[in-house]
Amino acid sequence: MSGTAMAFRAGTQVDAPLICGREAEIAALVNHDCSIFLERTNLDLNQITASFACALHMHQPTIPAGAKGELICNLQHMFEHSQDGDNHNASVFAWCYSRMGEFIPELVAQGCNPRIMLDYSGNLLWGLQQMGREDILHNLRRLACDPQYQPYVEWLGTMWSHAVAPSTPIPDLKLQIQAWQHYFAALFGDEALARVKGFSPPEMHLPNHPDTLYEYLKALKECGYRWLMVQEHSVERLDGSGLWHDDKYVPNRLVARNSHGETISMTVLIKTQGSDTKLVAQMQPYHEAKSRGRQRLGSHEVPGCVTQIADGENGGVMMNEFPRDFQPLWSGIRTHGRSETGVVGINGTEYIELLEAAGVSPEDYPTCQAVGQHRIWERVNPEQATPEGVGAAIAALQASDSQFHMDGASWTNDLSWVKGYENVLEPMNQLSAKFHQRFDAQVQANPAVTQQPNYQEALLYTLLLETSCFRYWGQGTWTEYARELYRRGEDCLS
Repeated sequence: MSGTAMAFRAGTQVDAPLICGREAEIAALVNHDCSIFLERTNLDLNQITASFACALHMHQPTIPAGAKGELICNLQHMFEHSQDGDNHNASVFAWCYSRMGEFIPELVAQGCNPRIMLDYSGNLLWGLQQMGREDILHNLRRLACDPQYQPYVEWLGTMWSHAVAPSTPIPDLKLQIQAWQHYFAALFGDEALARVKGFSPPEMHLPNHPDTLYEYLKALKECGYRWLMVQEHSVERLDGSGLWHDDKYVPNRLVARNSHGETISMTVLIKTQGSDTKLVAQMQPYHEAKSRGRQRLGSHEVPGCVTQIADGENGGVMMNEFPRDFQPLWSGIRTHGRSETGVVGINGTEYIELLEAAGVSPEDYPTCQAVGQHRIWERVNPEQATPEGVGAAIAALQASDSQFHMDGASWTNDLSWVKGYENVLEPMNQLSAKFHQRFDAQVQANPAVTQQPNYQEALLYTLLLETSCFRYWGQGTWTEYARELYRRGEDCLS
């Protein structure tokens, strides 16, 4: 089912995952307007009072920490060093990655009507394959490929190596997105990839620099995505105000203007604020949806949707409380005859397709933009924008307000992905620049270059260095991992 490409450097063998080489083929595969859930759903919008959508985010980084410095999954490192920190949880983490492949079939067999969205990083999927965990991949393959479970499970795309978009070099945004698509298709097949239409950004991090956000949305749309999940406080209305209360429960239209005056937009679902793991583990979105009724959207009355996402393995609540609360909730809904009426579970693409089949159009959605952009467009006429004008406006705002920044916003607003990490960001940008200097002209002249082992290995190190974990965990071991990845990437590029 899976494909790998072998690449070699002096003294080191790199078993490179299939993250490139099929760009045109995959672009043709994912850029379609076919409905995904409409023909499969058993939900009727007219019978729904309110809905809730839950997503699980799963990730483990790739680190240069094998016995001989090989690239391995951090989960493997946890198993091999169980005495360190909380590494004793490795087996529980592994079960968390696998268990939805047990829960969903069990619930469906019981006559329940569950829903779940799954976001697995490319790092994690590759790591499971490296570890030979076919037991886990078998369970995931059931959810990705078995038609029996497709009405209940939605897979979300993401960045291959869990790169946070605002601090990822702009030319690499599309490479990260495409790499995940390549690897997902290699594991689960082209048909499964063609059904992936929603995108889950690592750390829910949304760029707010006009050019970065524009290129991000452009790359997502070029890669066939229809909608993006965003954190509530990472967006604002076009006048700079916060979202109106009811608008958080329906799709919004995210508008991005760049410094050349170009505009692009994309449908987004709003993840509401709160303690993410506790909310999903304890199925709070369902309980919140019970307090809501139908609402106006354009000229239509529709059910709203409470949307939440959480790490699917981290912390005691996800390890223990999620399995305790997830399955009984669906059984309880079934017992009271409410599996398809009243307050129901729904998936993101399913919700959007039902709305639009009922006559709602994207123009009916409330409009938003990335937080902080209103202050830029107060100083720069979007119709007459230039890179120099936008740059000057940003510089003036930063000089007059120490709180103003273009670092984007995420679900960890107490943590910067930029400040204090120059020793990671500088090498990251340098390696990216060297990669594009080496290969861009070659690929433009001959797209088949992306199938060559030297390209694949260089791309692997470029993407791996952009993994957010090398900044999230602070200075020390993790920043040293980043330095080693940079050294190897520079070595293979030279």
